[in-house]
Amino acid sequence: MDVTTGGAATGPATAAPPLRRNRAFRLLWTGAGFSVLGARVSAVAYPLLLVWHGGSAVGAALVGFAALLPLLLVQLPAGALVDRLDRKRTMIWCDVLALVAVAGVVALLLAGHLWVPLLMAAAFLEGSAAITYRLAERAAVPNVVHPDHLMTALSRNEARGRAAGLVGQPVSAALFALVAWAPFLFTAVCHAVALTTLAPIRADFAAARARAARARLRSEIAEGVRWLLRQRFLRVALTLTAVTNVLFQVLSLSLVLIVREAGSSPVTVGLIGAAAGVGGVLGALSGSWFAARVPLGATVIGVFAVWAALMSSVALTANPVALGALFAGISFAGGLANVTAGLYQVRVTPDALQGRVGGVAALMTSGTNSLGALAAGFLLAGLGTTRTVLVAGAVMAGVAVLAAALPVVRRARITPAAAGGPADPA
Repeated sequence: MDVTTGGAATGPATAAPPLRRNRAFRLLWTGAGFSVLGARVSAVAYPLLLVWHGGSAVGAALVGFAALLPLLLVQLPAGALVDRLDRKRTMIWCDVLALVAVAGVVALLLAGHLWVPLLMAAAFLEGSAAITYRLAERAAVPNVVHPDHLMTALSRNEARGRAAGLVGQPVSAALFALVAWAPFLFTAVCHAVALTTLAPIRADFAAARARAARARLRSEIAEGVRWLLRQRFLRVALTLTAVTNVLFQVLSLSLVLIVREAGSSPVTVGLIGAAAGVGGVLGALSGSWFAARVPLGATVIGVFAVWAALMSSVALTANPVALGALFAGISFAGGLANVTAGLYQVRVTPDALQGRVGGVAALMTSGTNSLGALAAGFLLAGLGTTRTVLVAGAVMAGVAVLAAALPVVRRARITPAAAGGPADPA
């Protein structure tokens, strides 16, 4: 579950045309969609490249570690910069950086080399750009759409991200099956297309108050940290989510090895990812329905419980259809959780703190993902896939039990009062 969405619902107070007629949002949604799709394609390609061509789970774990290390090192300064700098220009430069990074990978592979340090550097740069881009886009959305359209915009953004997984997995696997450098070239093209959609946007991506004179970067970061730590529910939920995100790093690499050990092709990984994408899209589109009817705390606890059951079941089968169904269920729960928890955070976070709170929240939830990817390689090498996945499922079950035992989680609600500021109804 990713609860890093930031930003208070701000924007014009008067009635607005339907969201589908909001040109700025359409362009932003489309450009970010291409950027996310490109990042997803390359993220799938890295472990395939190292496992199938390098023959090393440890090598794949090292590149995965480098790709996820920005989650630990970059998110706090990136969040502060998103609040300080022009958000649209920031997003454009992120696309440029990612394009250059993957172009370097294409050049390396065309030269016939598989040099892990260079792949690690490219993955780190691409991951850093993706984090900053995501924080800037999420901070921009409440300023681009009418407050009445915020829930719909968040659902569409989450569905878009899940759809990128749906399309990205099979596209990456199919391109990789043709030639190893093709997925990275595809990613470069996606970032180039994203640049063409961002440039024409004329809407302001930040409220005026977010552009006031700023103190030193360290002080700005500290302000965001202090604000978030005062929110009891967010503090607890983000901590629990951090554990689950580490477990999903283990599960992701486990899937690649399960498929390889079963004698299947890389395309199978893509097809399972496509099934997961379908589940994620459906979960995202269901988010607004659940948010209106199910208390936030019950949703969080239920999602953790579903994840525990489905994750443990992954250890019991290598059948591609069964794995596709299990990962679809996992992604459905994740998409649902992202929308409902994202709405809560959007409503309680002031616009001036959007980037910083988003960065702090992302650091709390995913800062240890790089260590999870690194640990996954060694766990799989030492325990094997079945035992590793069972251990991950047992830990997830413990997270679900702990969440159910905490009153601050059980009582969490998305209430109209939350829309007005930093009050924490939990």
